[in-house]
Amino acid sequence: MEKKQKSPLSGLWHILSVVVIASLLLAACATPTTEAPKPTEAPKATSAPAATSAPAATVAPAATAAPAATVAPTNPPPPKREAKGGIRKSASGFKGTLNLWVLGYTPGNQFANPFDNAVSQFMIDNPDIKVEITGYPPNDEGFTKLNTALQSGQGIDLLRLPSDRLPGMVRDDLIEPIDTYLTADDKADIFPNVLDVTRLKDGKAYAWPLWVVPMGMYLNKDVFAEAKVDMPSKTWTYEQFVETAKKVTFKRANGEQVYGFAGFVDPGVVNTWGLWMNEDVSVRPVTADRKFGFDNAATAAGMQRFADLALVHKVTPPDFGSMKDSDVKGGFTNKQIAMVVDATGFAPQLVAAKANFEIYPIPTYKGNKLTVGAVGLIAVARVKDEVKRKAAMDLAKYLTSSEVQLDVPPGSNVATGFYLAPGARKSVKVNPPLDQFLGVLPDMWITPLIVDWAPLTRLIHPEFQNVIFGKAKAADAMKKIAPEANKLISNK
Repeated sequence: MEKKQKSPLSGLWHILSVVVIASLLLAACATPTTEAPKPTEAPKATSAPAATSAPAATVAPAATAAPAATVAPTNPPPPKREAKGGIRKSASGFKGTLNLWVLGYTPGNQFANPFDNAVSQFMIDNPDIKVEITGYPPNDEGFTKLNTALQSGQGIDLLRLPSDRLPGMVRDDLIEPIDTYLTADDKADIFPNVLDVTRLKDGKAYAWPLWVVPMGMYLNKDVFAEAKVDMPSKTWTYEQFVETAKKVTFKRANGEQVYGFAGFVDPGVVNTWGLWMNEDVSVRPVTADRKFGFDNAATAAGMQRFADLALVHKVTPPDFGSMKDSDVKGGFTNKQIAMVVDATGFAPQLVAAKANFEIYPIPTYKGNKLTVGAVGLIAVARVKDEVKRKAAMDLAKYLTSSEVQLDVPPGSNVATGFYLAPGARKSVKVNPPLDQFLGVLPDMWITPLIVDWAPLTRLIHPEFQNVIFGKAKAADAMKKIAPEANKLISNK
């Protein structure tokens, strides 16, 4: 194997109840346009260069470095594998190479080790098939790279992606429908409401659901102990979160600054949105009647409240709003940031790094419970060769099955097993610490499935940054982009 670099889902209460029952029984548990470079640039009028990049002096070298414990050389080699047959064996008859693109994959990281191990098992069972993995980062640049590969039809056969990117790819006829490859057993096992997320054109399903990905708040227990601050209640309010963040913002005896909170802000992600979208149920980017929903007083209040973490309360690093994902994760792991909001995939990295952490729900505001998230998918790119397409479908099905979790169990090489989030199938076991996310599933808002979701987030992003940097008021920023946002939402 070569390695290269609507509102909440209807029925999520049902999903949660089934997941919890299954876990008890098992004793555990957005697409850029064709011309890539141009659309990914923020509109010049909305973002001055100074607003989107932090001064170099604000980032300490230790905070930006990824923790060494998560790099592959420190992990033992994967176990010796033997052919197992069953779902792992492709009946396609294909001989050749399948190119798999994996979101967030970097050799040795929390996304790489599970996929490396799973693909190794697949190739043992299919000695005539070689699987090459290409990683792409979870940001706008990464999605542009992915979309360019899909449009070229070269070097990509199947891909892991979030649900919000699927509609645009389906519109551009870049993804194969999976209906003819779904068996009766698949339909009985996959949570119906999760499978419905992939039904976009003519009622067809266009991807294999992998997992449900909510955001949570990660708390570094060592930082809390060092600051002599008690861990807050898991039923905390936003006001309590702010007070806690203030208490764990301090300077060490050696002069090193510790910050109370940080999060990754990028047009490719919505990691931090739950902390201000909980202002009111009206705070949604797309309304029920398909209008831009952020141009209202509630959004302005929530967004400004969030920006005040940096502007008023001073609990964030100086470059908050433009920090790299690695800076946020590295700062938390290296005990320079006490709390970060992030998705489920961060947990295995922390387990591998032996970090002392706990996962909390997003704090409530005025009684409103909310987390944001998406459904992780494995899709098959448009493949003209029917035999190769069948092989790609077989690999995608295996990578979204309960069998892959059996083949890649929790261990030092794959900290929480193959699944980095609660699975989309009833048969998938949720391993600790990911079971800590089960409680937030009923409050999860799923990013809307609109064709131009990626351009919409690119439109919002620089204005959101300017609010965080104190260069614009939230009400003015959202009003400014409302006309263009409405065009994107209506797809006109």
